[in-house]
Parts: sequence; C-alpha cells; structure tokens
Amino acid sequence: MEQLNQSYEEIYQSYAKLVYGFLLKKCHRHDLAEDLTQETFVIALEKLDTYDHSCKISTWLCGIANNLLRQEFRKEKEIELNEDIITENIDWDCVDILKKVHELSEPYREVMYLRLTANLSFSQIGEIMDKSENWARVTFYRGKTRIKEAIEDETTM
Repeated sequence: MEQLNQSYEEIYQSYAKLVYGFLLKKCHRHDLAEDLTQETFVIALEKLDTYDHSCKISTWLCGIANNLLRQEFRKEKEIELNEDIITENIDWDCVDILKKVHELSEPYREVMYLRLTANLSFSQIGEIMDKSENWARVTFYRGKTRIKEAIEDETTM
C-alpha cells in the first residue's frame, strides 16, 4: 500500500491531527487526547507489521486509539469504584481518602495504596508483598474498615 511506503514521521504528520481529533471528540479532554495520540503512534510503530491493508491506515490508527481510550476509561472507572468501596456515598474526595490511607499503619497503608492507586489485583498485591491473595484481601478489608471508621468519626463530630 502506498501509505506504508511513507516514513513513520510522514505517517505521523499525515494522521496525528486526525487521531487527536477523533480522541478529543470521544473524551472531550485535550490532555488525554494528546497523551493517547502519542501512545497510538508508539503502538502503531511497534505493530506496523500487523497492519494487513484490509482498511485504511487512518481507520487502523483510530482503532488503536479507540482501544487505548477504552482502556483508560476502564482504569478511571475502576479507580472511582475503588474509591466508592471506601466512602460508600460519604462526600469525601480522593485527596481526603488518600490522607486517611496515609495515616494507616503498615501493612494496611501499602496494601491500600497498591489497590487504590496502582489498581492491582489481590493476587498481585500478595505476590509483591510475598503473602497470599487471601492475606491481601483481608488486609485490604481491615484497612477499608479503619478508614470508614475514621471517616464516620470525623463526620459525626
């Protein structure tokens, strides 16, 4: 295909604005659209040999961008869900919750950070801390309980 005879730089110059516009229209966030546009082209360069010419290169690039955006939305939703696990409709923002996490003793603090900010599974947390998955679950639950109690104490004062 003629488009692949272009250098990577020429492909980027030809399609970066299109990919950015596609992402911006879907997410309405300039910073995220810029980051994902760059990531799209990094992945495209790595996977250029998988491009099978069954669609336009612009369609292929937008498909990569769309997949990246869906992954980002999933991550953001998981973080929101993890935050909701702790607050359960208490009007606290993420910074306040992280302050409470920071006040926890070890190992609760580290398990909570790994789960809430790094979005790791209990299995991964157990592996990192050289413990079992069940230990990570129980430790997270106990940390969550301590944070909820601290929040309840502050809201009833």
